[in-house]
Amino acid sequence: MEQERAVLEVKDLTVAYRIGERWLEAIRDINLSIFCGQIYGLVGESGSGKTTLAMSILNYLGQNGRILKGSIVFDGEEISQYPKEKMRSFWGSKIALVPQNPLSSLNPTLTVGEQVQEVLRLHLKMPEAAARKRVVELFEQVRLAEPQRVARSYPHQISGGMQQRVMIAMALAASPRLLLLDEPTTSLDVTTQASILDLIKELIQGQDMAVLYVTHNLGVVVELCHRVAVLYAGELVEDAPLEEIFRQPLHPYTFGLLKSVPKLGQNKKEQVLSSIPGQIPALAQRGSGCIFQSRCPIALDICAERPPLESIDAKRSSRCFRWQELLRGEIPLEKLFEAEGEALQASIPVQQKSEAAALDAQGIIVEFESHASLFESLARRSSRKVKAVKDVSIRIEAGDTLGLVGESGSGKTSLARAISGLNEPEAGSIRIYGLSAAPKLSKRNRDVLRRLQMVFQNPEEALNPFMTVGESLRRQLFVLQGIRGEEAQRLAEEMVKAVQLPLDVLNRRPNQLSGGEKQRIAIARAFITNPDVVIADEPVSSLDVSVQATILNLINRLQGNFNNGLLFISHNLAIVGYLADQIAVIYLGALMQLCRAVDLFKPPYHPYTEALLSAVPSVELGKKAQTIRLEGELPSPTERIEGCPFHSRCPRKIGEICERQAPPWRVDESTQKRIYCHYTLEELTELQSPILDVGL
Repeated sequence: MEQERAVLEVKDLTVAYRIGERWLEAIRDINLSIFCGQIYGLVGESGSGKTTLAMSILNYLGQNGRILKGSIVFDGEEISQYPKEKMRSFWGSKIALVPQNPLSSLNPTLTVGEQVQEVLRLHLKMPEAAARKRVVELFEQVRLAEPQRVARSYPHQISGGMQQRVMIAMALAASPRLLLLDEPTTSLDVTTQASILDLIKELIQGQDMAVLYVTHNLGVVVELCHRVAVLYAGELVEDAPLEEIFRQPLHPYTFGLLKSVPKLGQNKKEQVLSSIPGQIPALAQRGSGCIFQSRCPIALDICAERPPLESIDAKRSSRCFRWQELLRGEIPLEKLFEAEGEALQASIPVQQKSEAAALDAQGIIVEFESHASLFESLARRSSRKVKAVKDVSIRIEAGDTLGLVGESGSGKTSLARAISGLNEPEAGSIRIYGLSAAPKLSKRNRDVLRRLQMVFQNPEEALNPFMTVGESLRRQLFVLQGIRGEEAQRLAEEMVKAVQLPLDVLNRRPNQLSGGEKQRIAIARAFITNPDVVIADEPVSSLDVSVQATILNLINRLQGNFNNGLLFISHNLAIVGYLADQIAVIYLGALMQLCRAVDLFKPPYHPYTEALLSAVPSVELGKKAQTIRLEGELPSPTERIEGCPFHSRCPRKIGEICERQAPPWRVDESTQKRIYCHYTLEELTELQSPILDVGL
């Protein structure tokens, strides 16, 4: 794989940003080399400097950023001091970027085909007709169905996974020598992510290209990368081949990241997730000693000095004074970052619950009117109904968690919003401990509103930017329970302690908090009125692995304290499997499988569940037993589908019966696992083998 000269060599690179009158170093003394055919993973929490390093390599820092020292050598050519005008000949043709958010990177006023043609005409001087033909070929190469139709589409007319495929096609159009991938699958669900990762591996195989893959998803690194560099607070703390860094990390931060990730098959009843205490220091607060010292469980007095990045052998290096002890096994890694202890006992009073289910939602149907296009309006075509949720029934007992999983567009959020009253369902009943909840939020009385609360995916949208944390929490108590004054202040303080934040956070506004802190406050606000049911809609999907572990432990503890029913929505089966007691798998608005969390990983699976499990990237080397990929996109919810909703993408489709006839529910009497499929459970068991070796 390695050649005599690296495609990219970064040497002693230090980059700073101007904040006010000061230049603050964002990355310091970075050294790495990427060779042809190599996929190099760059991992670390938000704020560690990953994107700054990628933008430095592109020489595309903002006006307040500059390279203070060091060099960037691309194919033997020093480019770090090249002006923007000279770099234009590199961008897109020699060095290409696939960004995290494709929609914000694509021009909304041009078709995606025109945008890729522009790259071909600019860098390869290709005639228009030849460029149009080449675009279709590129779209076929990145496995876009109906490439000619996609080429004529505007960005908003295609899905997120298709947008990302277009960005990959655009990046590869001029056959660059270096490809920078900056979190390209973070916003995608697991099946789309798996397909994109397969695509990247396939496209660069045999190419004269090097790849830098920036991510905080360690499972993606295992799936894709040959080598890994770990970045923390702007410093490279470990650099090693993939197998070595995952089998024996030689920096405590690397181990902390690995230990924070929930693994498929783990459950909250067996262990509490580990997390790294504290957070990355701000640029202005980075001292002269070991940058990780304040969060490190094995720090010594010598760590007040800055450790060098020491070469352990020709293949790996570590920035830790104690790497030799770690290598010899003298420091038991499993005892680092011990999981947090027993559930916290908040003093907020817990009401006695009745024998009825915390949440009983039966026969929920959610429909939307699809807005007619201009052409349809002129043709006087009536608007179409979008059936987002199709006769779904779920039941959650007190203290239990139901995990709801499925791809984007499967109906998870539509069901949650119907139960919460934010979207009025067409049909169905909702009961909270036997108390009927009106379908429409505005028709629910204050007691029902208090009983059911939501935690949204984006706390930025959920918190009032003009209110302090204390004002938000006290307002919740006043509006829903009539509590004010000293009692409201006391309960707000208790709740802030319960989510493990300092009391001074009560006087801060949302813009003064980190992403993890905002999500803790959103959770505190949901739990402060002691609701009977909490709906958490993707509450950790945008968080770093360590913060994610802290939030999952927090939700678990609070639920144990208050005995709430919890509906936890996610597309990450490892997270859902960890937190849930029961799991519901939904596809195109219909339930495909219901089972206990402990039975999720044992065959038989619904074929859709089987594909979801197969798509989850594992942080454990060699754990994947098989790989199943779904072809195509989810059908439009406006389509009328007969038979099984999954038949058009099912890798185990029997034939016409799946297309024409609705399948029955198959029930395992011993486990109560329910699967919506034409196959019997015995037939599925014979066809399937365990997706992962999870020790079950």
